[in-house]
Amino acid sequence: MSETEQPTNDQKKNFTRVLLEELSSQSVLIPILAVITGLIIGAFIIILTTEEVYEAWATSPWESIKVGWSAVNNAYTALFTSAIGSPTRIINALQSGDSLEIRRAFNPFLESLVASTPYIFAGLSVALGFRSGLFNVGAEGQLFMGAIFAAFVGYSVKGLPMIIHLPLALLAGALGGAIWGFIPGWLKAKTGGHEVINTIMLNYIAFRLSEWLLSGPMKRPETFNPVSPTIEESAMLPRFFENPIRFHAGFFVALGVAWLVYWFLFRTKWGFDLRTVGANPHAARYAGMNIVWVTILAMSLSGALSGLAGANEVLGVNHNLALAFSAGYGFDAIALALLGKSHPFGVVLAALLFGTLRSGALGMQLAAGIPIDIISVLQALILAFIAAPAIIRTIYRLKPSASGEDGVMLRGWGEG
Repeated sequence: MSETEQPTNDQKKNFTRVLLEELSSQSVLIPILAVITGLIIGAFIIILTTEEVYEAWATSPWESIKVGWSAVNNAYTALFTSAIGSPTRIINALQSGDSLEIRRAFNPFLESLVASTPYIFAGLSVALGFRSGLFNVGAEGQLFMGAIFAAFVGYSVKGLPMIIHLPLALLAGALGGAIWGFIPGWLKAKTGGHEVINTIMLNYIAFRLSEWLLSGPMKRPETFNPVSPTIEESAMLPRFFENPIRFHAGFFVALGVAWLVYWFLFRTKWGFDLRTVGANPHAARYAGMNIVWVTILAMSLSGALSGLAGANEVLGVNHNLALAFSAGYGFDAIALALLGKSHPFGVVLAALLFGTLRSGALGMQLAAGIPIDIISVLQALILAFIAAPAIIRTIYRLKPSASGEDGVMLRGWGEG
């Protein structure tokens, strides 16, 4: 086609149709169906673990079905209202005009955003590693190191205004995670040591290091509990509402970081190098790219993002560092990266889903008597279906993807 020749309408329509088919089959449809399938299987698990269902079976099978449906309905309704809020209460609060009632009505939704924020940072961390052909299993340890650095700067540095102290504490958290990512990155690039083994070992070192620090150098003087001093007010991420609403500025920082990761990966030369090395390191080396530098940079940036997750929890939620403060965000991040197809926008959506599920789990347990572990089962099922999309394609009779590939493709386990 010459420079002056324009594509015909038929060509445009055909291109649009192919693009939409590809998007629906690979980027959007599979994750949505994985979530729906997970919820359906979760409903059957709820039915099978509800004693009333078996008691009703003695009366009649139909009565048992009704009791089972009622249990599922109550469980998922409680999950929804605990994570998003009651629509009736929200409407009534808005009509009343009472600011306190409005805040309380929206608090479940805001709490879900609070729970989603560390997921965004940690998910971006693992996703960036995937894009670079690296499997960063050390997000949890990097998160701990980020929390340690952020907490130390938060309580030990005094007299600074918030405009300086808060960014300094956030950068300290990113630095702590970056150091913990640099180590396995350097070992991978220089010695061929596999990043999975090294990051797992560094996780344990970070856990034990935090225990030692909180039992000694970083322990709050006036208590016997292993907890750090409270950070200075100037280092706290601002909250938008009064207690007990915990929604803070860290959520918008996470969204900004997600945009920066997207810009870095898809709009810069460094990001192109990272993606090229991740897709085919041999071709990248042949093209003259510095594989050693790219590997170290990728793991360091991945660690910095996990460190921000830890800093977010210290500066925005807890305002101190305590033992086992993380709810496993670094490990769940692997599922988030897979669910989000290692794309920053997809990771944000996956983080919102996981944060909503985690936030609504406690309310589901209290209101419906359903064990909170059901949420972990749902997350595991969703991850399994994302990791094996052929299962979803078989269940729903979907056509294979045009590229013949699904999910995240990593370099071989034994490659250096």
